[in-house]
Amino acid sequence: MDQAESLNHSRWECKYHVVFIPQGHRKALYEQLRRVLGEVFRTLAQHKENRIEEGHLMPDHVHMLISIPPKYAVSQVIGYIKGKSAIHLARRYGEQRRNFTGQSFWARGYYVSTVRWDEAMIRNYIRQQEVEDHRMDQFKLQF
Repeated sequence: MDQAESLNHSRWECKYHVVFIPQGHRKALYEQLRRVLGEVFRTLAQHKENRIEEGHLMPDHVHMLISIPPKYAVSQVIGYIKGKSAIHLARRYGEQRRNFTGQSFWARGYYVSTVRWDEAMIRNYIRQQEVEDHRMDQFKLQF
């Protein structure tokens, strides 16, 4: 437990692998905004005392390894990050594009799994995701 963090009356290490997608796989729009989203996600996570430890923005989905204190529900944190990031994008970029509202940028739901003993494997998976997707795309082209 040398990586455990502390609250007033507890020590904790709660990490989660989270994946979510833009609604309707808005690849064209999302591709243009990927560069901005990493910093937006990190800032929003810090507002709720969370830390994004690893992350990768794929052309059609988001992977992140996030540390969340036990006083917050995972659904609360992910809902906050998705909601506030959509509002940020709508305010900053929405005037330039039609049909771009913050309320519908991210698809409903997400995938989450707890991380403890296999943290190194999850970190490597997130880092290698883009390479693996490209390899699979090349494989599909051959057939």
